[in-house]
Order: sequence, then structure tokens, then C-alpha cells
Amino acid sequence: MLPLALPDSASTILGLPAPLWQSLWLTVRLAAITTLILGAVGLPLAHWLNTTRWRLAPAIESLVALPIVLPPTVIGFYLLVAFSPNHPPGSWWRELTGAPLAFSFTGLVIASVFYSLPFAVQPFQAALRGVPRELLDAGTALGARPVRVFLRLHAPLAWRGIAAGLTLGFAHTLGEFGVVLMIGGSIPGVTKVASIALYDDVQALAYPQAHAFAATLLGLSFALLLVVTLLQRRRG
Repeated sequence: MLPLALPDSASTILGLPAPLWQSLWLTVRLAAITTLILGAVGLPLAHWLNTTRWRLAPAIESLVALPIVLPPTVIGFYLLVAFSPNHPPGSWWRELTGAPLAFSFTGLVIASVFYSLPFAVQPFQAALRGVPRELLDAGTALGARPVRVFLRLHAPLAWRGIAAGLTLGFAHTLGEFGVVLMIGGSIPGVTKVASIALYDDVQALAYPQAHAFAATLLGLSFALLLVVTLLQRRRG
């Protein structure tokens, strides 16, 4: 993938140079794609975890929640091994595309989905559980199929919690560091996301630049968490 390019005028915004805005844009792009995948994968998974009676369901739910307690470097290490051209699925990807999965934007997306999955799935589960069962039973009694009941009744009634989960997944992706560092490294325009760019500035003792960039990330993260809080309070 070619590095993203920003116009020179971006260097005048908030006194930050263009490479840092390039990293910020890459981070927002990563978070947006990850959030879309979390919605497509996490919502059906949350519904299944809430309704299944399979004996192994608790193990699956624990596996989904594992990134909450597991050090990011551990996740990053095992994903890096899996993405290696010497092991599947990394070897399959190399044969299919001719490019490595590690140290690529695609690898960052896959790693971000794994790492942020519980931060979306758990709010989804809580939101879906909050819908009165009587309403869902009424839809079934009227002859609607389970898929239709979920899409036309269950999910719309839980939309605030679903939106909160998506927002939390987006915000969590913005703050990733350990996983993206091990999977993507620091390739400008390809894998050098905001947290990595900030770390590089601190390492270079460019504190004024790092401070301005950190303040930008702080403000964005606070705004997203405020949205989550408002959605949860209104749902309550």
C-alpha cells in the first residue's frame, strides 16, 4: 500500500508538521475500518453469546474478553507469529497477494479487530439484554422470523447501547500502542499511527511537538468517551 500524502498546508494546523497529521489521519482511517468490522462481526457474536446454550459458549466468551486482561505485547507477539510468511495465515496471504501480512495496513486492521473486539461486544451484549423479552416474543408471535425480529425490532431498540459499543471500539483503536507497534512497526504513511508517532517524538526529545500532538489525541478521546457516557445515561 502506498503511503498517504497530505498537502503542505497541513503543517500550519495547530503548529504540527504534516507527518504527524498523516499519522493522525492513518489512525482515524484504521479506527473507522475497524469499527465497521466490529459492528458486522461483533453484533451477531453478541447476540449469539446471549442466546446460545452451547456448553463451550463460556469459553468462547472468555476468549473474546481475553484482550481486556492480556498484555498487548502478548497479543502482538502471537499475531506477529501468525502473520509471518512462515506460518498460516501469513503464508496463505503471501501466496494470495504476494505481500506480507505483517507490517502492513491490512495486518493492522486484523490486529485491531482482535484487540478491540471485547470493547464492542460487551456493550452490545448489555444493550441487547436490556430489550424487554415480551417485545421480542410479540414479534415472534406475529409470525416474524428470528432474523427479521433481530434486524427490525431487537437491534433498533438497543441502538443506543450499540452506538456506545461502536464509539468505544473506535476510541480504543485510537489509543492502541503495543499491538500496532509489534504488528506494524513505524512505517510512515503505512503503519505509523498516532500513538507510534507520539512515541517517536518523545524518543527524539521533541517535547513541544509531542505535547501538541498528545493534546489533540486527548481532546479527541475525551469527546468520544463523552459520547459513550451520554448514550449510556440516556439508555439507562
